[in-house]
Amino acid sequence: MPSILNRRSIRKYKDTPVPREAIEEILYAGSLAPSSKNRQPWKFIVVSGEAKKEMLEAMGRGLAREKEGRDALLPESRQHISGAEHTLHIMEQAPVNLFIINPLGLDLDSPATPEQRIYEICNAQSIGAAVENMTLAAEGLGLGSLWICDIFFAYRELNQWLGVQGTLTAAMALGYADEAPGPRPRKSMDDLAAWRS
Repeated sequence: MPSILNRRSIRKYKDTPVPREAIEEILYAGSLAPSSKNRQPWKFIVVSGEAKKEMLEAMGRGLAREKEGRDALLPESRQHISGAEHTLHIMEQAPVNLFIINPLGLDLDSPATPEQRIYEICNAQSIGAAVENMTLAAEGLGLGSLWICDIFFAYRELNQWLGVQGTLTAAMALGYADEAPGPRPRKSMDDLAAWRS
């Protein structure tokens, strides 16, 4: 369990480039995750170099829109926008940003039947497993990562920039860590588990 015990969410990165082979190994680890009905509901988009500037601009436009309250997607989460702005800085610092798309996903505004909602939940669980595999693979390769959900403040802008079919589900910053944070507090076994026999 060393990778599980040692993995940390990294928010400071060196500007050292990440070899393509390492990125491919991390993506492959994601593809090995279990998925509901073996749907493998993921597509990975790797953003680095010049493309990163365009992506950051799209994210910045979304954050500005949410901050101003114009057509806000997350109006009740305004208190978290400053955190999302910090995440934008982290994404700028990281040499690589990965976006995880669910090609089978419904648009956020689409009405859904209970069965479709269950499919969405199962696919989200599958993608979560893929992202966790990727964070552990990064740790094993000596890389830092940050699983990012603040992308939803710029969901529309990033979807438009990415230009892919499906649902933007998650993102990950990736690079060589420029910090060594300690472990975060975790719930005790008494708090997190109920035993029935």
